[in-house]
Amino acid sequence: MRLQLSPEMEAFRDEMRTFFTTQVPQEIRDKVAAHRHLTREQYAQAQQVLNAAGLAVPHWPVEWGGKDWTPLQRHIWREEMQLASVPEPLAFNASMIGPVIAAFGNQEQKERFLAKTANLDIWWCQGFSEPDAGSDLASLRTTAVRDGDDWVVNGQKTWTTLGQYADWIFCLVRTDPTAEKKQRGISMLVFPMDTPGVTLRPIELIDGGHEVNEVFFEDVRVPADNLIGEENRGWDYAKFLLGNERVGIARVGATKKLISQAKAHAREVVVGGRPLSEDPRLTARIAELENELLALELTALRVVANSADGKPHPASSVLKLRGSELQQAATELLVDIAGPLSVASFADGGSQVPDWARVATPQYLNYRKVSIYGGSNEVQRTIIAGTILGL
Repeated sequence: MRLQLSPEMEAFRDEMRTFFTTQVPQEIRDKVAAHRHLTREQYAQAQQVLNAAGLAVPHWPVEWGGKDWTPLQRHIWREEMQLASVPEPLAFNASMIGPVIAAFGNQEQKERFLAKTANLDIWWCQGFSEPDAGSDLASLRTTAVRDGDDWVVNGQKTWTTLGQYADWIFCLVRTDPTAEKKQRGISMLVFPMDTPGVTLRPIELIDGGHEVNEVFFEDVRVPADNLIGEENRGWDYAKFLLGNERVGIARVGATKKLISQAKAHAREVVVGGRPLSEDPRLTARIAELENELLALELTALRVVANSADGKPHPASSVLKLRGSELQQAATELLVDIAGPLSVASFADGGSQVPDWARVATPQYLNYRKVSIYGGSNEVQRTIIAGTILGL
């Protein structure tokens, strides 16, 4: 089964494909395709190319740089970007704090932040998870106490992705510890990462990389004007933000790219005198994965088509759940195709080991995170049971 687009949408897909494959620097696309980490400057360069063409934040309101696109156009835009190995606009900017400020910020905050957020002139990071408040985010303990014209913030955040690059942080803080429901006493503040009292400490990952951080706040003074929306309404804004994150987190195009790479590598690897691509067990495994991915893509189209009033569809949890599982399955497939070559990243594999095999295991290990961030898959199953199945 294959999706059949109208002539107009086929022309739109061709337009997106041509732009992504000709306007974004090849060096950056090659690095993404090879599963190598980009520098801060490369992230910014790619997003600024997109933003100059009006393609960085098409889902935002038109007055702030968005496009009046249909859900299908937004799906095609994202999929073609992923298939072309173009780094997606930084999620913290484009999918998280940007839409929140556009929806709930005041006019001064919109004018101050949105244009710079879209162009990555401000690099945002997310201050949500804490050592004792990950999937149970409402249990967060970081506090903000009003003192005159400031909020004074104390506490700790963890798993702050790419915080070492960030200029600003959007942070959930507890402003009313006496609230009857713990979700009701939370607010959202934004402030620069170089504010006195903010300390960032790197966390080394299992693959040896530095992607996430701990952030500590000690008597950090934040101007009251940096409160987003209303006091004690931060939980509502966080749900809005996480719903937006989960729609994009399915990453159908990126998983298609992984499977395509796996099929190409299977043709190159010879086992028992014949290409691995001729192994019936492997071909059956790939076919099953492709069918699961098509089902996910159709579900993604239903979700974006039925989202209304700025509220994410409850089925976005299905996208997060299955999307993360299929991403992990695709990276596991690459490791299995590489076989013993996949451990070369942890030893002197010599020059005979191809680059794709050398990065297969680090990538597989790194992708264990996708079933945790954005709300763990166990939490997503609970949401699905309650909001979709009515259990």
